[in-house]
Amino acid sequence: MAAGGCCCPRVPMNEDNARFCLLAGLILLYLLCGAAIFSALEHPFELRARRLWKQQLDNFTQRYRVNLGALHTLLRQYEEANGAGIRVDALRPRWDFSGAFYFVGTVVSTIGFGMTTPATIAGKIFLIFYGLIGCAATILFFNLFLERIITMLAYIMRWCHERRLRCGGVGVMSSREETSGEEDSLEGWKPSVYYVMLILGIASIVIACSASTLYCTMENWSYVDSLYFCFVAFSTIGFGDLVSSQRQQYESQEAYRLGNCLFILMGVCCIYSLFNVISIVIKQTLNWILGKLVCSGQHQQKCLKRNTVQPISSHCPAGRLADGVYMGRRLSGEMISVNEFMVSNKVSLALLQKQLSETAHQGPRQSYGHQNGFSGGVGALAIMNNRLQETSVDR
Repeated sequence: MAAGGCCCPRVPMNEDNARFCLLAGLILLYLLCGAAIFSALEHPFELRARRLWKQQLDNFTQRYRVNLGALHTLLRQYEEANGAGIRVDALRPRWDFSGAFYFVGTVVSTIGFGMTTPATIAGKIFLIFYGLIGCAATILFFNLFLERIITMLAYIMRWCHERRLRCGGVGVMSSREETSGEEDSLEGWKPSVYYVMLILGIASIVIACSASTLYCTMENWSYVDSLYFCFVAFSTIGFGDLVSSQRQQYESQEAYRLGNCLFILMGVCCIYSLFNVISIVIKQTLNWILGKLVCSGQHQQKCLKRNTVQPISSHCPAGRLADGVYMGRRLSGEMISVNEFMVSNKVSLALLQKQLSETAHQGPRQSYGHQNGFSGGVGALAIMNNRLQETSVDR
């Protein structure tokens, strides 16, 4: 690079590493702030509870003349029994078929309330292998759920556009013919990440409020406690301080247990998808922060004028290469580096890997993902890649 190049200080690491370090620092700061707030809110209550328990213990031993050491031994034995599912109040059996089904549901969904745990060595060993496959399959199910949501929004966008054309007296056959026979192609219909986040947020709120109303009635919890349980369960945090459907008897017991399972399933799907969509917004925010750190104020304007690769309009075919990649030069006439060339043309690593793979196999690889006009992928980020406006390669 020429000495008179960029006026901004060069970042000593690439963009991906800088984003990773920035995110790690922000998460650490977030943890420190959360710890300070929760300590201020909960620590005084903990101290009061300790003092109250000590006072009740002393009063009990003095009133009934019970040896304090023997009482502690009994309490430890109760804690062990509590871990096996024994409670003072009568609860549903933990390891009958319905109880075991509830347990495996909390395992594969990664909720893990903790009120039921295997006590035998064989059960613990089986849980390791069972959870390995079950958790992986359930995460894949959640990812495919998110893919269905994005695809559904793309279909709705296309349907609304075609409906407007019909209402305006414009036929839609010409636009269909342009797809070269791919009637289900959604390549040109990519919903914004903010629309997806809004829809998932509304769905999560509706499910949580409906489930909270049910829990208030059946579990006799307050509405705040019910909302708290919904978030802890739907986000798979699973503290286990509140657990639904644990009493021995309920009114309309079978209907309640079915509704409880459906609410948890729908809530986990929506919250998991919402978390992944929010991660895209966080990544965009990190990119914006990095941009401000590298070029700020007047320096940024000078860099943009002298060194930034200017985007080439799609209406100008000059300089166009194969696969839609453009040659780039700075306005000063200097050649750009390979890294800047990739960034300016928004060629993702996934796209390069796909092109190399197709070259190695002497042609494009066929996959199910092409049936709806989207590239394939496994994982939440791979599923959202090139399916939203903000993650589109050709954006």
